[in-house]
Amino acid sequence: MAGSKKRIIFMGTPEFARIVLEYVLDWPRGEIVGVYTQPDRPSGRGRSLKPSPVKQLSIEKGLPVHQPENFKNRAEVERLMAAEPDYLLVAAYGLILPEGVLKTAKEMPLNVHASLLPHYRGAAPIQRAIISGEKQTGISIMRLTPGMDTGPVLMRRAVDIYESDTAQTLHDKLASIGGELLVQVLDSLQEEDLPAEEQDHELATYAPKLSKKEAMINWNRPAGEVHDLIRGMFPWPGAYFFWTSPEGEPIRIIIYPGKIGNQTPEGVKPGALTGVEQGYLGIACRDRIYLTPRVKPENSKEMSAQGFYCGFLQKCR
Repeated sequence: MAGSKKRIIFMGTPEFARIVLEYVLDWPRGEIVGVYTQPDRPSGRGRSLKPSPVKQLSIEKGLPVHQPENFKNRAEVERLMAAEPDYLLVAAYGLILPEGVLKTAKEMPLNVHASLLPHYRGAAPIQRAIISGEKQTGISIMRLTPGMDTGPVLMRRAVDIYESDTAQTLHDKLASIGGELLVQVLDSLQEEDLPAEEQDHELATYAPKLSKKEAMINWNRPAGEVHDLIRGMFPWPGAYFFWTSPEGEPIRIIIYPGKIGNQTPEGVKPGALTGVEQGYLGIACRDRIYLTPRVKPENSKEMSAQGFYCGFLQKCR
């Protein structure tokens, strides 16, 4: 029927997807007939099951929620088909969707990806862009194909990465832009045949999941690279190094994003703590001092640079 609302299945899991879902909920031309999100996962010290941010919002809005482990079961695909969606809208769902799922969309399956494709395909595009020292990233709205972020792009928007940006701040900016751009694409598709640009697969780069192992800081690197690692690993998993206490015990210390200071004095070894300067703890890199405002020693609470310097280093009188 002319003028009827488009039937939408939304698929997403983390906070990024929750923010995108907020924008889709406000799109007046659409009606969300189902939400798919990852199964509840153990969380916290008690390891109790925690629903995803997308599930929490969906329940709050009274939307039907489905949480299959995957779509290998034909019944799950048939349930999707029964919903008769016009669009599948996907944002950080956590699964590569098979062709049978993508074909359930009568008009188009669309994905919101936090990079300027074909760069940084994969699970951690925001963090990897910062860690790599990129000055710009963005959002791509693409038509989903069975590959990993390989589909043709309908719209992109570039975003500058500032020296003060962390994975958290950039995440929040890109999620809002992603929701806004997705709705813009949906509106355009109602008015015209929006052209899709095929990706140049030879230019593709990848952004695999982060691991705690690669978050370890190498103070022998230039301070700029150290700063990029710390920003890209914040808030999870947190860039860290091992400091040896006066008692000879190695303690894992998570470093919070700060700033780059003066040149490392001659004779000061990389990794040496150089004291507290205007509320920042100084740590020597290969070329300059890295200044961090806060740290979190293993099995301790987050603390200020001054608190760590006085408490752990016992440098205060």
